[in-house]
Amino acid sequence: MPPSEPMPLVFYVEDDENIRDLTLYALRQAGFEGRGFPDAEAFFAACREAAPDLVLLDIMLPGTDGLGILAQVRADGRLRDVPVIMLTAKGTELDTVSGLDAGADDYLAKPFSMMELVSRANALLRRARRAEVPSQDGRIVCGSLMLDPAAHRVEAAGTVVDLTLKEFELLQVLMENPGHALSRAQLFEAVWGSAFYGGTRTVDVHMQTLRQKLDRTEEGLSAMLETVRGVGYRLRSAE
Repeated sequence: MPPSEPMPLVFYVEDDENIRDLTLYALRQAGFEGRGFPDAEAFFAACREAAPDLVLLDIMLPGTDGLGILAQVRADGRLRDVPVIMLTAKGTELDTVSGLDAGADDYLAKPFSMMELVSRANALLRRARRAEVPSQDGRIVCGSLMLDPAAHRVEAAGTVVDLTLKEFELLQVLMENPGHALSRAQLFEAVWGSAFYGGTRTVDVHMQTLRQKLDRTEEGLSAMLETVRGVGYRLRSAE
């Protein structure tokens, strides 16, 4: 009988012990190996022993906050590609945008549903596993945008654009369907790999940060990503 697949290792940084223990219990019941840490020091000490498959980060932490931890994770060669979900009690658009722009792959505002957390975690891990498999498809080019699925690389007007995993996948879906209006529900399911939870803001915020990053390379390039009122988004076909 073949050996069973190892449980995904999830690290959760949360200074509230009750919330941390409850969340870890839910993750373990769902088939994850969960480990909790109250601060950045304990988290990075554990990372030196084993790299996690997924990281859950609270923003408000003693000492180094969640955004500070995220910045260190993305700067670490062993951890930079590990999916990260920000969990925050703030829930404001500014905090959400700051977390996603800093490299988080998803976010949930407290109080959150444990079922939704588990679903989001599973979806991120599925997408991360797919990203590890080299694509057999060629480069996708639309105007001055180039996306290489195999190299996981995006160039805008010849300049490399540093995108998070979700931003990359969102752009890929749009570039694979140039000129077609895709609803938020279609984009959410294609990128997050789960049913649409009414997370309109999730799609909208990722589109906002994606546009900002494209405009940093060439002014006006983000205009290729068009909002279709009452529907969703589309990538303007290259003329």
